[in-house]
Amino acid sequence: MKKLLFLACLSSSAFAAEPSLERQTELRDLLKNDCGACHGLTLQGGLGLPLQPKNLEGKSDEFLIDAIKNGRKGTAMPPWKPFLNPDEIAWLVHLLKNPN
Repeated sequence: MKKLLFLACLSSSAFAAEPSLERQTELRDLLKNDCGACHGLTLQGGLGLPLQPKNLEGKSDEFLIDAIKNGRKGTAMPPWKPFLNPDEIAWLVHLLKNPN
């Protein structure tokens, strides 16, 4: 019973399937080049907000996943759901919050 309660407390992104090593490389390139085009090559901000871990504190995984998946209305942030599956988006959110 304790094990079930523990599993229920974990966030849904904890269960995301990890992309293959090849896809992880592609996603890191996408983050640097495509996301970096607006958020800065070092993700410290530009046209888009900074995406450093300290800037993401207090933002839930669900909020960030939704922003990547569906974009942000009224901003230059496009929806990425045509190009990324839910597991890849969750993996990117984890990477942004935990870059090391």
